[in-house]
Amino acid sequence: MKNQGQRKLLWVAAIVLLSFLFVAFAANAGSLLVIDAPAPSDLIVVLAGETDRRPVRALELLAQGYGSRVILDVPAAAKIYDFTQVELAQKYVDSLPQAAAVHVCAIEGLSTRDESHDVEKCLEDEPQTRILIVTSDFHTRRALAIFRHEMPGKSFTVAAARDNATFGTRWWTHRQWAKTCVDEWLRVAWWNAVDRWR
Repeated sequence: MKNQGQRKLLWVAAIVLLSFLFVAFAANAGSLLVIDAPAPSDLIVVLAGETDRRPVRALELLAQGYGSRVILDVPAAAKIYDFTQVELAQKYVDSLPQAAAVHVCAIEGLSTRDESHDVEKCLEDEPQTRILIVTSDFHTRRALAIFRHEMPGKSFTVAAARDNATFGTRWWTHRQWAKTCVDEWLRVAWWNAVDRWR
């Protein structure tokens, strides 16, 4: 009877501990996704997506001296009406006062891992080793891990582009934030469990 009581007590303690850990993780799940730690770099690479946020953040960092050039990743196959995204991106770049320092990198990949390989091709003739990645705040942790894993000869840091309509670290306060948080944690889990071992 004594052993049975001790086992029951251990189970209760384990359940309480696991519940506490789960609540602690859930409360911090949003902020754990975000790394916003730009460092002076040779080059700033803007990952594809959120074209109204990421390029603007990269240009701010360029103006602040975090890099001397910007590479803008743009999906090669994507079209908006009769225009390719690459054409639209080039038109955007040409309109910038910093146009000479901004270049388009046409990418084929649909995942962050594939995008890292496309970026590597765009940088084949580039001697730069210190690269600052600009991406959405919720995507920073995974993007940094993927680029460091896939391009081990380079040094990476990351800067977050924020969009309060899409994500916030207090993810439980908005439906869209919760969806983004859960979706990104699923992608983080997939990267760590499957993709990084391929």
